[in-house]
Amino acid sequence: MTNKHMLDGKKVLIVDDEDDVLESLEELLPMCQVVKAHTFEEAKKHLENEYFDIGILDIMGVDGYQLLNIANEKNVIALMLTGHSLSVDDTVKSFQRGAAFYVPKEKMADIAIYLKDVLEAKKENSGFLERWLDRFVGYYDTKFGKDWQDENRAFWKRFRI
Repeated sequence: MTNKHMLDGKKVLIVDDEDDVLESLEELLPMCQVVKAHTFEEAKKHLENEYFDIGILDIMGVDGYQLLNIANEKNVIALMLTGHSLSVDDTVKSFQRGAAFYVPKEKMADIAIYLKDVLEAKKENSGFLERWLDRFVGYYDTKFGKDWQDENRAFWKRFRI
């Protein structure tokens, strides 16, 4: 199944305080029904009053972790998207709090692929983190060094090292 077919018609909430990020993501997801929010309050209102298949949540500027809590309560699959909070600790924190994926903004051009990964994992009732590792281990090795999993070894050990 191609990215387009799997994502066709999915309702996606995109939350970011940067207009260019919102516009870029909307352009990257023409097959989806996109709802954009610039603020925590706007995103919270959407989450509480509408159905979404997926939420793409910035961390900084919009209280992304609080939005993640709300998304979890509403059974909305959430991907965390970040530029300023890109760290191994925030990656672990995001997954521990229920995020399905953690995406650096510099990798958002492939957002449709990541959304497809998440939807496939949900459909197959398999783990999101394993798919994330397949996509991002090499990136993290380059960005943070080959030992980036060492500090949170207990967390990563449940998956693979």
